[in-house]
This record gives sequence, C-alpha cells and structure tokens, in this order.
Amino acid sequence: MSYKFLEHATDAFIEVTAKDLKEAFLVSANAVINITLDQDKVNEIEQKEITAHGKDLNYLLFSWLEEVTFVLITEGFAIKRIELEIKEDKDYKINAKAYGEPLDFLKHNFKVEIKAPTFYEMKIEQKNGVFMRFLLDL
Repeated sequence: MSYKFLEHATDAFIEVTAKDLKEAFLVSANAVINITLDQDKVNEIEQKEITAHGKDLNYLLFSWLEEVTFVLITEGFAIKRIELEIKEDKDYKINAKAYGEPLDFLKHNFKVEIKAPTFYEMKIEQKNGVFMRFLLDL
C-alpha cells in the first residue's frame, strides 16, 4: 500500500498501489490529504460523512477525489483518518467517515489548494492488487 508522485510540470500526478480497491481508495485519499496539509499534525476531534458515486471505477475515483478535496478545501476540515466501504450494484458507491478537526492553516501546515481532479491520464488496473494513476489540477 503506497503512493508516489510522478513528474509533472504544473499538477500533482499520483500513482497508487494497493492490495484491493478499498485500500487503493484510502491511499488515494491520503495522497490528496498530504498534498494539502501535514496529516500527522491533525487530531481526531470531529467526524464528517463523505459519499461518492460513479458509473464505473474511473468515475468513482473522480467523484471520490472531488469529495475529499471538497471536505478539505471548501469545508475547511483537516482529515487525519478515513474509514470507508465500497458498494457495487448497478454502479459504485463509497460511504466514508473522515475523522479530524477544523483546518488551521498554521497548525496543519497548509501547502497547496487542489482545484479539481481530472480524467486526463487516469488509469485503474486490477491484476494481483490494484494500480491507480490520476492527476490533480493545482
């Protein structure tokens, strides 16, 4: 379970490897959080619900990255930890709980604002684990 930043001139290009989809979506959220702030400086004081939907895994990843970014940036909630479950029926759905506290720019060492995830260069493969690659517009 890991993520790494790939070379890109202006945006955040992230590659995730994980044992399964649940872990891959958790790792992708942690990458988004750590681009934005220092996750280790956040305390678990409050919790927020996060829901994402997608007609396929690419749309689910896009929606998930968008929702995590919304909670961090728009709602100003610094996330320490996330618990989630993924449901698949006709489409995909993530139900998650984020644990953290109100964002404090100094305490949490706010780094950069993410504008939005993109579908450009997005890739998800499921072979002997899960491989994801995605781009965030900064």
